[in-house]
Amino acid sequence: QVQLVESGGGLVQPGGSLRLSCAGSGSIFGIYTMGWSRQAPGKQRELVAAINSGGSTNYADSVKGRFAVSLDNAKTTVYLQMNSLKPEDTAVYYCYLHVARYNWGQGIQVTVSS
Repeated sequence: QVQLVESGGGLVQPGGSLRLSCAGSGSIFGIYTMGWSRQAPGKQRELVAAINSGGSTNYADSVKGRFAVSLDNAKTTVYLQMNSLKPEDTAVYYCYLHVARYNWGQGIQVTVSS
């Protein structure tokens, strides 16, 4: 029911930065979680970062200190600021919103390469 649209991906050099956005439709009332997962070629999908409407965050160990997730509650939009990018960050990044169930975006490519 909830439509999620990701933007901000693309090609970046190692050490560079990208900012992903995921815009949901309308507003969510009550407690909810939004976040990001990623899947690299030949690899299992992994959770990257999540934030709930109360402001609590969680990060995968591989991105701690480099990525930051934030939430605009009024816009139901989650952001992922990615700094100090490494080639191993190359993946398709998927946004999700969880209330009673998971809602997923279609994914957006992030490629880190020189």
